[in-house]
Order: sequence, then structure tokens, then C-alpha cells
Amino acid sequence: MENKVRELKDLMEKARHVVVLTGAGMDTESNIPDFRGKDGLWRNLDPRLLASVDTFEENYPLFREFYATRLKLLETRQPHRGHYILAELEEKGLIQAIATQNVSRLHHLAGSKHVYELHGNIRTFRCHYCNEPAEPEEFFDNRNCSHCGQPGLRPNVTLFGESLPTDAWNNTMTEVLQSDLLIVIGTSLEVSPVNQIPRFAKGKTVYINDEIAAKGYHFDLVIQGKAKKVLEQLEQLI
Repeated sequence: MENKVRELKDLMEKARHVVVLTGAGMDTESNIPDFRGKDGLWRNLDPRLLASVDTFEENYPLFREFYATRLKLLETRQPHRGHYILAELEEKGLIQAIATQNVSRLHHLAGSKHVYELHGNIRTFRCHYCNEPAEPEEFFDNRNCSHCGQPGLRPNVTLFGESLPTDAWNNTMTEVLQSDLLIVIGTSLEVSPVNQIPRFAKGKTVYINDEIAAKGYHFDLVIQGKAKKVLEQLEQLI
């Protein structure tokens, strides 16, 4: 793996515009469960079903309990060294933007500045019906929306069955189209439309993941390994 990480270092130092795309494998080393992993079940229920428009509309109490539990878990989770390394590489001018499927905001907490949250974020809230912002305590206290009175407060995440945030998607595509290096970290590239992003890259592409599951893609460099370990090795070389 060391030779491949050295090749990644060379690609980054030659590139003019580097974009990083991160997925759940970036956050699992901060002990945040992956929806799609073996530890992703909650009460023996598939979180992908709970994090959906259907569950919100048909069983709001269950939806709210699921997200309240996730938020309480997240209060004790911090960025790992890999998150900080990405922020430091951005500060050095070696990374221009990060697009992430993760809703944890750990990239922000680590100090990254140019982050596009393709699936929204779990730390801010709004009303599902009138779209007005809400405070965290309103959600945790199970209050109705203070603007429209509906019982529909929710985190600002993209649920299954919803479109991605327009600004985050458009900004990501702008960055990817002008990039000469795209680094994909910790995602199996199974969720559409984010899994199409590597196909738009016109420059070099790199794939880093513990499990090499992405099929149908032709990456210039593939590194099998956990995100934190690969980034720590990269840090030693730069």
C-alpha cells in the first residue's frame, strides 16, 4: 500500500484542482455506524427504511425517535485524524473542495472550509411542511413547528425519496468538472446520483476504500485500506 500512497502524493502535488468525495467509510472510524454495514441496524430495523419520506409521513414518532437517538450518539463523536489531515491539506492548497455524503459535519468540525454536503446535515433542523428553520431543543422536545403549527420538525438531511440539495449538487459538479484530480474515499458508490460523480471527472481519479466494491468504474489509482490509515500514511509523505 505504501507505494500506492506515494503515487497518490505525487498526483496531488502535480494537480492544480483537487476535489475529495467522502462517504460513510470516512466516518465509521469515528464510531459512527454505516447504514449499509453490518452494524447499521437499529432495533433490528434497516435505517434506510427509517430515514425515508415514507416513514416520516406514516410513522413520525418512530422517525423522530430514530433521529433523536442518532443525534445523541453524535454528541459523543469527534473527527478522527483523517478528517484533520484533509483540513490541513486544504489549508496547504493541496485540496480545493470536499463533497461528502456524510451528514455528521465532522469535516466542518475538523476545520475544512469548502465542504459541500450532498445529503444535508443532521445538526440543523427545519419544518418539513413550511421549511422554516427550527432549534435543536424544539426537535428534541417533540414540539410542533412554531411557524405553521405542524408536527413535522426534522433534521436537514436528505431522506430516501428526496432530491439532493440543489446548491450542494451544483457546486460539487462545478468543482468536479474543473478538477484534474478526484479522490474518492470511503464509499461503495451505490447511492444515486452521487455514484455518478466519478464519471464526470475529466482528470485523474483515485479510489480509497477498505472494501473495493465499486464496480463499473475505471479509476487511475485504487488503494485498499481504511480512510484514516491511508491519510495518515499520506501525511507522512507530504
